[in-house]
Amino acid sequence: MPPRLRYPLRVRLPQLTRRVHVDAHVQPPPTAPKPSVNIKAIRAAPDYHIQNCLNRNYAPLSTYPTQIVELYDEWSNLQKALRGDRERHNAISTQLRKAAREEKDELVKEAQALKSKIGSVEEKEKELEQTMRQLASALPNEIHPDTPIGTEPKLLGYINEHLAPGKIDPEKEVKSHVQIGSDLKLMDFADAGVVSGWGWYYLLNEGVMLEQALVNYALSLARSKGWSLVSPPNIVYTHMSAACGFQPRDHHGEQQSYLVNDGRHVLAGTAEIPLAGMNANKTLSMDDFPQKVVGVGRAYRAEAGARGVDSKGLYRVHEFTKVELFAWAPPAPEQKEAKDGEEDISASTSNAFTSAEGGQAQSAEDIFNEMLGLQKEFLTSLGLHARILEMPSTDLGASASRKIDIEAFMPSRAKKDPWGEVSSLSNCTDYQSRRLNTRLKLEGGSGKKTTFPYTLNGTACAVPRVMIAILENGWDEKREVVVIPEVLRPFMGGMEFIGRSDGKNYKHNPEEDI
Repeated sequence: MPPRLRYPLRVRLPQLTRRVHVDAHVQPPPTAPKPSVNIKAIRAAPDYHIQNCLNRNYAPLSTYPTQIVELYDEWSNLQKALRGDRERHNAISTQLRKAAREEKDELVKEAQALKSKIGSVEEKEKELEQTMRQLASALPNEIHPDTPIGTEPKLLGYINEHLAPGKIDPEKEVKSHVQIGSDLKLMDFADAGVVSGWGWYYLLNEGVMLEQALVNYALSLARSKGWSLVSPPNIVYTHMSAACGFQPRDHHGEQQSYLVNDGRHVLAGTAEIPLAGMNANKTLSMDDFPQKVVGVGRAYRAEAGARGVDSKGLYRVHEFTKVELFAWAPPAPEQKEAKDGEEDISASTSNAFTSAEGGQAQSAEDIFNEMLGLQKEFLTSLGLHARILEMPSTDLGASASRKIDIEAFMPSRAKKDPWGEVSSLSNCTDYQSRRLNTRLKLEGGSGKKTTFPYTLNGTACAVPRVMIAILENGWDEKREVVVIPEVLRPFMGGMEFIGRSDGKNYKHNPEEDI
């Protein structure tokens, strides 16, 4: 039998959390969703799923498809053996009604032996089924046709291309957001290091205002597009985090998260997890669509990266504010499946995905493009130069089938690589809904058929990264101020600039241009 799956989670906080492996004996609550993974599809194409693991840089999991096939064969043989034993047990029951006294004793002994044998085999069956489900649940999602295989992303385009800086002088000293934030008293890393350690920070004064302005603007923009607002919890069950695909790997293959001392909860690495859980153990209908929410939460990352120049300041931190987009959508037509995930019912459900108004429901691809458009509008309106990348298979993680990243130009990083990720967008197909037991009722099929909706998630605003881009690109060396993007000014009391604490937080005076 394959080794028991574990999710080791290490942390550095001695009071709230501890460095510990998740105890396999910690039982999830009765409300924990029961995953419904498609084992039949894995058995039908084990080589594909092996290669899928390798393409995603999940080499340790590439043995799982073969193990699943072997376990299924063992399970199938047990089923055949059980069938014969049960038939014999039933036959004995019939014989006992007609047998003579001396014959009955022998039949009773045989029946008791068969009952004991059947019970043992059934227990073995359950163990095999559980192991198969564990292995199948651990496998990553399938890769979207648009995803490049390998390690190199594909450039899709630029945002605010007219703001491109032109030729970069590698010798020119550029003021970083750390220097700007320190000079203008917007952030404090030293005191945070004393209080919490490396990777934490204080935001101060207008730095706090800028964070809140970004959050409020992102929420306002999403709400204006019809997205519903949510304030989610920041602590979730470990099984909910795992169901969403969060088993983050470091360079040594260890999985890192902040685990609460009870062993059952983690600090959420993203609001995506609690937002996805809103529909756990639910069966949706087309009347519920479209379901699109935007939530703001604190994100906790135990491993914030190497302590190099590229991760200095706000770029890689252990805790930050993030505004997250999350949506549920009907699956692609070829993905329609019956309740057990095994039967192909696409022929009988051609009209299954219509909206409450009777029109065609918004597809996952439609919502994906809508989310990308919202991200582009947000960054365009902030006046940030950025590039859009189709991410390669090795960067997908466990849950995403397709992933797009947006990277903003950050002047202080220009000597090595001027781009820094500020936004991400993923189509997780039915990976999360299968593991969270989120179902969708099929209206056009016969009987009570259900399928699994697709889930999509995207960053509306990762506050620290966007703050870096605003501070560095908005820095006016002559005045020693940061120019605040116009769209944020209504959220900052009309402030147009952030200057030193000597009173240079003011509205623009045209005479200063002379």
